[in-house]
Amino acid sequence: MIRLDLSGRAALVTGASRGLGRAAALLLARAGCDIIAGYRLDAAGADEVTYACREFGRRAFAVRADVAVAAEADGLFAEAAHRLGGLDILVANAGIWRGAAIAEMSEEELAEMLDTNVRGVFRCCRAAVPLMRARGGGRIILVSSTAGQRGEAFHSHYAASKGAVQSLTKSLAPELAGDGILVNCIAPGWFDTEMSRPTLEDPAAAARVLDTIPLGRVGRPDEFAGAVLFLASELSSFITGEILNVNGGAVLCG
Repeated sequence: MIRLDLSGRAALVTGASRGLGRAAALLLARAGCDIIAGYRLDAAGADEVTYACREFGRRAFAVRADVAVAAEADGLFAEAAHRLGGLDILVANAGIWRGAAIAEMSEEELAEMLDTNVRGVFRCCRAAVPLMRARGGGRIILVSSTAGQRGEAFHSHYAASKGAVQSLTKSLAPELAGDGILVNCIAPGWFDTEMSRPTLEDPAAAARVLDTIPLGRVGRPDEFAGAVLFLASELSSFITGEILNVNGGAVLCG
């Protein structure tokens, strides 16, 4: 039976206090999931998300953790196990986006990007797997970017980090298939979020962005969340190792 009802499932969403992570947490809660909303800085935003999730009758908790720090990442999953009794769904969404020309990029800038966008995702996956094995399976949904597919000038460290997330997806999918854990990745393009708003509020920059998108607009966060729900549901039960492009046609690749 095909189910979009995820009642009784426990989901952890990193970077859930705003933007794409917030939208994913809310839609998963609406579908029946109990939620751990991981966040790093925006406590008020994370609290607002958990309050909204509880309006759907779900258990929801905001947990502060910087996934760039190993002990904090491990603590986040320990809280998920303690508060929700286990874990069925991970949405590894936390990430940073910074610009830097390659000739001027500092070691600190490179380390910051890789610590959050690559090592942070590795840590989340590593911590999630034992919890999912204990439940007999699960769904790991990693968040990459179109930058990981086509590159991004003046953001080479960001693009490289997101390319690594896609390689991680394709490595973990066969590794964890025998455990009943499906591992997939979403590669979003431009969305109307707090992270992209400074660019989109600049008329010239926004025009350049829109010129790259065949649908002629940026995405809404709920459109990203729909892809998360699909990958978390029984509708995707024979899909693993996939990079799902959600970008309005901006990058057309498998």
